[in-house]
Amino acid sequence: MSVVLETNDSTTRTLASVRLRATMTAARVSFTWLGVRKSLSTHQKDQAAHSFGAEGKFLSAGKKLLDTSHPAFKAVTAIRGNAIAYWKGCSLPFPEQGIRLIRQATVDEFHAKMTSFRQQLTDAVGQLGEQYGELRIAARERLGDLFDPTDYPSTLEGQFGIEHDFPNVEPPSYLRQLSPELYQQECQRMQSRFNEAVQLAEQAFMEELGRLVEHLTERLSGTDDGKPKVFRDSAVTNLTEFFERFRQLNVRSNADLDDLVANAQRIVQGIEPQGLRDNISLRQHVSSQMAAVQAGLDQLLVDRPRRNIQRRPH
Repeated sequence: MSVVLETNDSTTRTLASVRLRATMTAARVSFTWLGVRKSLSTHQKDQAAHSFGAEGKFLSAGKKLLDTSHPAFKAVTAIRGNAIAYWKGCSLPFPEQGIRLIRQATVDEFHAKMTSFRQQLTDAVGQLGEQYGELRIAARERLGDLFDPTDYPSTLEGQFGIEHDFPNVEPPSYLRQLSPELYQQECQRMQSRFNEAVQLAEQAFMEELGRLVEHLTERLSGTDDGKPKVFRDSAVTNLTEFFERFRQLNVRSNADLDDLVANAQRIVQGIEPQGLRDNISLRQHVSSQMAAVQAGLDQLLVDRPRRNIQRRPH
């Protein structure tokens, strides 16, 4: 039995990889963040273990330095969450830690948005700083003998930060002159990275759509105590947001996925959440249609690792 590669999918993905490389740029986001948990010292663990009749070296224990549920601290944490959500929402994954791909046309917009997050963080940390003394006093009361003033910086300046940059993931041009052979190897290596990025993008889109469709279908089907299940507007609006993001970031590498996304969009087009709550037959119709989309996604995920290979007898 011989193994023959199916060229259609391979060619489509190669073209998608080239297109991705030509239209996207790398964007990296990093954070400086104050640690709020610390392991207990060996002596403290021995003391804690003694109360249980255990040995300290077999005990893992830590202490929480600050009350992270305080509104001022939650405001700081929320900005980091918003920044990460924005970064991931406007980008595609890349097989290098801390790097994602954004459209070249949106670089200025991305820079402005991340700069805004940085300013928001500066303002929020300033407000947290006004409460910092009280938070340390509260920590002293809650931690008792575990409180150690050296665990706390004297000021929050420099303890929180958001940075972003646009690293060059292409082989350096000077390498072409120094070693053409090595330059060619680096070009091939980078092309393989973008090939992998295409697959990562497909996987991410499939999984996200699968979660959204499954959630909506689960909410629309069945009942709780004989009544239709309650669902939030976000069960529908999150899908709408996904469709827009898919339209902007899709590299057109998988026709089957494109068709499933189009079908899902057609099913909910023009449908309002309240309409689904009020109309039982509409709920049932959308639920059954979405179940078919879910089945298609499940099959796509199962077939994906081997769908480029077709076996033929001698």
